Amino acid sequence: MNVDVNKNIDMGFEVLREAYKNASKTPQQVMADIRERAKHYQQHNIWIHLLTEEEQAVWLEQLSQKDLESHPLWGIPFAIKDNIDLAGIPTTAGCAEFAYTPKASAKVVQQLIDAGAIPVGKTNLDQFATGLNGTRSPIGACHNSFNYDYISGGSSSGSAVAVALGLASFSLGTDTAGSGRVPACFNNLVGVKPSIGLLSSTGMLPACRSLDCMTIFAYNTDDANTALAAAEGFDPQDGYSRVNPFDNQARHYGLRTGPLKVGVIPESQLKFFGDTAYQAAYLATLDKLKAKGFEFQEIDYAPFDEIAQLLYEGPWVSERYLATQPLIDENPDAIFPVVRAIIEPGGQPPATALFKAQYRINDLKQICLAQLAEVDCLLTPTAGRHFTIAEMLEEPIKRNSELGYYTNFMNLIDLASIAVPTVMTDAGMPFGVTLVGNTFSDRMLMSIANRIQQAMPLNKGTLGVIATPKNQTPVQDNQFIDVLVCGAHLEGQPLNWQLLERGATLKTKAKTAPIYDMYELAGGPPYRPALVLSSAEQGTAIDVEIWTMPSANFGSFVAGIPAPLGIGKVTLADSSQVTGFICEPYGIENATNISQLGGWKAYLDAKGA
Repeated sequence: MNVDVNKNIDMGFEVLREAYKNASKTPQQVMADIRERAKHYQQHNIWIHLLTEEEQAVWLEQLSQKDLESHPLWGIPFAIKDNIDLAGIPTTAGCAEFAYTPKASAKVVQQLIDAGAIPVGKTNLDQFATGLNGTRSPIGACHNSFNYDYISGGSSSGSAVAVALGLASFSLGTDTAGSGRVPACFNNLVGVKPSIGLLSSTGMLPACRSLDCMTIFAYNTDDANTALAAAEGFDPQDGYSRVNPFDNQARHYGLRTGPLKVGVIPESQLKFFGDTAYQAAYLATLDKLKAKGFEFQEIDYAPFDEIAQLLYEGPWVSERYLATQPLIDENPDAIFPVVRAIIEPGGQPPATALFKAQYRINDLKQICLAQLAEVDCLLTPTAGRHFTIAEMLEEPIKRNSELGYYTNFMNLIDLASIAVPTVMTDAGMPFGVTLVGNTFSDRMLMSIANRIQQAMPLNKGTLGVIATPKNQTPVQDNQFIDVLVCGAHLEGQPLNWQLLERGATLKTKAKTAPIYDMYELAGGPPYRPALVLSSAEQGTAIDVEIWTMPSANFGSFVAGIPAPLGIGKVTLADSSQVTGFICEPYGIENATNISQLGGWKAYLDAKGA
């Protein structure tokens, strides 16, 4: 069953905001249109509770008191997975017997509303957020937005399908094992799985509280960044909330430029579970990205996979048991059979099993992070195969595990990721990849995803309009800073330890542009040179080294530099500029000009020091 209803509508943030500015649409009209179009998709089982006009009235009334220009989500409709609270609307987690009606919205939901967003409704999910496929719901499987016979991906199934069909501009999901990524892949959307704690979990029913995070589905990275900026923030009421560091703030999102070294999985470790269309789509994606400046480096996926297997085969199923224990103890038959079969054994693992698993995960995490440190990010297929609903129901546990082959490891070792659509298969079904990075690499990953979307344009979900983001602000890797040194910090010199102990590594040896003079400063040890712009018409090219230092350690390094030395911009022989050592002009009074030797080490050799 395929429904085609107004596929040429555009629900993107920029388009809606422009329509509101020129008064060609009102939020009331947009919401009414969504409710009307939703009638045509009732058999997709998207909604557990689609808000009525009367239920939406309170938020629309609040919106009338807000200024459009100062509220980045003014009038933007969003859907909410039904394990996240919306004030006055029942939260069911896909189980009517579990339902309760919260007095307050989840912190993230309230922040989005404060930014002007309007809730559309509560969406279907794999019950208690247990599953990656979207078929484990008492109200019925949530059908794929492109092909009714295929799974939508779960557990955040309804949240993804609502956006893909244009019934919301973005949506909230949750992610323990891949539920913010697999549905994005299957419905041609961007899926942001942020670092754990970046979004508050207050007002979210967890599947595994120590691992869970809220997620965002959107058409492109521009919209995703806007929604994420409104949703994020430290929450002292959430024990897992964390302060977002400076270099991961919203302003650091843009278009990642320059060469990129991206980790990929060796062919021998890739799995597509018989889906030749997805295999071909993945290879086509790599070919296109390689032509756009992506350099690929193979990593060993075995440790990631071993971690992934521990999520369902290890003791973390006990967290799912804790989240649903009252219902399991008092009314187990109310739980969807496949979900109950997964959760019920969670009351059995002893504490020793958890500690053993944690020890093993920490050992494996060291290996995984060491590999991630060698690349800008890891790139994997988001899923290896797209199953039909019939195939899923035949072997629900086995095939759900296969859906998690590329996703289950993520939260167990505290990584960030973003799913991004790349190509359509020959059968017209969406395919995408996931970018993976260390904790708080969210904006860096989003900027790379921006580059992918601009290089490989696709439509917004099922809608007949292009999703390509427009942000062209160039950004580089802000986790590291290149530092030019020319004297006592050079490799093998007395102060080189100040770089090494801050985690800096030698990037390259180079020469400055021929516009500098080098002097030996008075005093020491350690003996130090001074690099200054030449006062003559022609200077000298000076030998230097460029070290790459973690940004977090740069401030303490600079703070320890004594006068007259300081940090400024130094021009290299290729005319590029690098942050490096410079000297105040007064510092070279009574100093010895050693420029003719071309560098500090050459001077030391000549001096016999």
